[in-house]
Amino acid sequence: MAKQRDNWGSRLGIILAVAGSAIGLGNFLRFPAKAASNGGGAFIIPYLIAFFFLGIPLMWIEWTLGRYGGGFGHGTAPGIFHNIWRKNRFIKYFGVIGIFGPLVIFIYYTFIESWLLGYSFFALSGKYTAITDQTVMQNFLRGYQGVQNNEFFNGPGWAYVFFLVTFVLNVGVIYYGIKGGIERLCKLAMPLLCVCGIILLIRVLTLGTPDPAKPDWNINNGFGFLWNPDFSALKSAKVWLEATGQIFFTLSLGIGVILTYASYLKKGDDVVLSGLTAASTNEMAEIILGGSIVIPAAFVFFGPVAIESIAKSGTFNLGFVTMPLVLNKLPWAQAFAFIWFFLLFLAGITSSVSLAQPAVAFLEDEFDISRRKAVAIFGAATFLLCQPGIFFLKNGVVDELDFWGGTVFLVIFGTIEVILFAWVFGMNNAWDEIHKGADMRIPRAYKFIIKYITPLFLFIILGAWFLQEWIPVIAMRNVSAADRPYVLGTRIGLLALFSGIAALVKIAWRKKENRRQCRQESARSN
Repeated sequence: MAKQRDNWGSRLGIILAVAGSAIGLGNFLRFPAKAASNGGGAFIIPYLIAFFFLGIPLMWIEWTLGRYGGGFGHGTAPGIFHNIWRKNRFIKYFGVIGIFGPLVIFIYYTFIESWLLGYSFFALSGKYTAITDQTVMQNFLRGYQGVQNNEFFNGPGWAYVFFLVTFVLNVGVIYYGIKGGIERLCKLAMPLLCVCGIILLIRVLTLGTPDPAKPDWNINNGFGFLWNPDFSALKSAKVWLEATGQIFFTLSLGIGVILTYASYLKKGDDVVLSGLTAASTNEMAEIILGGSIVIPAAFVFFGPVAIESIAKSGTFNLGFVTMPLVLNKLPWAQAFAFIWFFLLFLAGITSSVSLAQPAVAFLEDEFDISRRKAVAIFGAATFLLCQPGIFFLKNGVVDELDFWGGTVFLVIFGTIEVILFAWVFGMNNAWDEIHKGADMRIPRAYKFIIKYITPLFLFIILGAWFLQEWIPVIAMRNVSAADRPYVLGTRIGLLALFSGIAALVKIAWRKKENRRQCRQESARSN
């Protein structure tokens, strides 16, 4: 008898879980930085074009493929791809990316997520509330990360303690499964995240003009800096690539997570409205909350000159340096700092548990083992894999993991998905599959978009990257001589990890083929 697969308790649960996977650091830190440094309000034009022609189609594709594969007992890309194209015995190995990508992101994302828990604690204890200088706050972050020893920290001891707590929390949620773990977490965390975001938004909107001597440093001009459009930026291919990359990043597309989540749906469960709702929830969090907190607040306190460099300073500096300095200038600084970092922690943990699920589902589905055993294997393996990113952060290991796991393979995997869905499965079959159990009809224009526009969009992105970046990246031209051994070691490790997952796929399919042959021989003998 086939083992009973887990399932979602409600439609709200799956929507919140997918939204939780998508809503993360990218919404509150990456999006405002990208918008501010790429044309302001003009950035929204390529961003929305990418959302409608790439984001929404891929969201529907992944929901539909996941539900389809779940009907055959597969919760990850190798099995789902195999069922789409049974005549091709190699296609399942392309699906390895759908396990490899989220696994790579998990092994560095969990460490970064633990910083948020640590900073939440430090906010309440007042450890950094007296810091008013950007350089000193940067030193605080570097000391905490273990990059340097200073007056704040002597080694990565505190960071490692919070990493252990965060890692155990993640594994604990995963252990309790889809309904009892992930769905329950998201039903609690997502409303709480929304409340925290609204509290901070209200506080930012009421900042006014803190310094009467600088009347132009006000919240209206802060929003103007972020949203006033510089239409000349639309002539830059880089802006379009940045906007497209943000859509991939923010919606958790091309990772394999949505495939796995959707595989726990029933055949008649709606994917059209659910997928659209999850995508819309993420966009509201990103544009309304993410675009209204960090950059406008920083403008009020640092002014129009400094905000240029702040907007381009990167995700880590925005979240862990600039924003604490802003909050330190407010009444009730400790409370607001805690709300800020706890908001980000909630966003982080709902994303990280989703990154773990494809690997756990693969072990459960393809090797027919219990969830307890699958989680134990996953926990032991990822704990070891997390260590290089923790101890060699300063040598570029995390950046390398993010580049391959969180950037390149996302676009490659998304391209494979849309080709399989629209051209191998067939657009007519795909259109019928999308609408099974649907509460609404997708506009017919999307039939053309999914088949032609979306894959063309993806091929252009990949082509542009190969033309502009391939040789410098492979040659490590932008990597210092001191860091090259660490980056090379990371690449070798990633290749070994990918090969290991591919080997597991081969073993799983060989076992299934042997069982099938045994059943056939048994039937003939009877």
